[in-house]
Amino acid sequence: MSFRENLIKARSHIIFLVALACGLLIVIGLESLMPEKQDVAQADTSAETVPAVSPMDAFDEVTPLPLAVVGESSDEDLAYAQIAWRYFENNTHPETGLVNSADQYPSTTMWETGSYFVAVISADLLDIISEDEAKARISLALDTLTAMRLFDDILPNKAYNVETGELVDYTNKPVERGLGWSALDIARLVGTLDQITLHYPDLAPQVSALLAHWDLSQMVEDGQLIGGNMADGELRRDQEGRVGYGQYGAKAMMLMGFDMYRAYDAEAHLMVKEVMGQPIPVDDRLHRNVTPAFTVSEPYVFDGLEFGFDARSHRFATAIYKAQEARYRETGVWTAVSESHLDEAPYFVYSSVWGGGAPWAVMTFRGERLDSKRTVTVKTAFAWYALFGTDYAKELVAELAPLGDPERGWPEGLYEADGSTNGSVTTNTNAVVLAALAFRAHGPLIRAAQ
Repeated sequence: MSFRENLIKARSHIIFLVALACGLLIVIGLESLMPEKQDVAQADTSAETVPAVSPMDAFDEVTPLPLAVVGESSDEDLAYAQIAWRYFENNTHPETGLVNSADQYPSTTMWETGSYFVAVISADLLDIISEDEAKARISLALDTLTAMRLFDDILPNKAYNVETGELVDYTNKPVERGLGWSALDIARLVGTLDQITLHYPDLAPQVSALLAHWDLSQMVEDGQLIGGNMADGELRRDQEGRVGYGQYGAKAMMLMGFDMYRAYDAEAHLMVKEVMGQPIPVDDRLHRNVTPAFTVSEPYVFDGLEFGFDARSHRFATAIYKAQEARYRETGVWTAVSESHLDEAPYFVYSSVWGGGAPWAVMTFRGERLDSKRTVTVKTAFAWYALFGTDYAKELVAELAPLGDPERGWPEGLYEADGSTNGSVTTNTNAVVLAALAFRAHGPLIRAAQ
């Protein structure tokens, strides 16, 4: 066979080899145009978002702070706790057993009612009140909650008048149908109901009666928390819970046997922002579908004090705490940020570690910046002191200790801008102080009963 005939028969193989050679040359040419791996790494580390294949990878280098030793409470702790309990003595309504959300303001939410139950359990653990008084207080409040009219006969309204038990709006004015329900607020209360049954088993029938009065299944859908909101006179169902708050609420509902697989999953909507050298967990969604994403201390300290950290929340809380201490070490400005009541309009803000696209932003419900109202919060200081017991946390408590008023309780804290007192005195702050001091004596509330 001639060379020409052999060449014709092998033409398909020759074409393949030529194509392979051309492809190889193209790949080599493209590689020569690409930056070195070192350059890519340098570009990534300068990016605003912490580089990671998974957002959770950013926390691999976070070494969880050791928890403070339990059982180290002191006479000073007891004095601090008695100041906090005075708030509840002043603000409990004897007819309903419910507590004002703020000093002498006769309205409450389910979140703040949960805070009240936490305060009662903590005061009992610290021997500030007797077990009989604790059970009597909780029993009366449970009876009132069971008798109160619900939103659309489904779940508790977002707000109630504590004197009358009426459905009200956020200005404490009666509203016939109601505002809807907050799944996060109810979940927080549900978590405290589980604690009640652990600490006071003889109150379990009342807890069961209350839960039977509510249709909790209406606020759980496909493993998520679902809130009910009124919009143009119609009920709209919205997913609730962002990173931090979502996992805290999910834990509470899981105690009641609900499958909360999506609410407990922090990674699905997690982005990581670096603040003071720490990876800060931030949700990539809007808060309440309005306010830009933010991260505050609140859900993490509640998680640690009430349930005890899990491995993930321990790392998240460590990074959030360390960023606040680092800000103080760098600037000399006391830092203990969380959501805060204010003693003047707009009366409530979120003081963030990261929020609205920037570190240390203070935001209103509407997403407006109000950094002039950043508060060094009493509740956050006491919580970090109880959980981690660091030198900085101890210094924070010592700095804020003179604010305690034996006749009224603990105010929110100090305004960072001028050092004046944020004089709002609330259920949440005084409940956290009590829970923190009970933690120092006994550990997480849910374990203290075991």
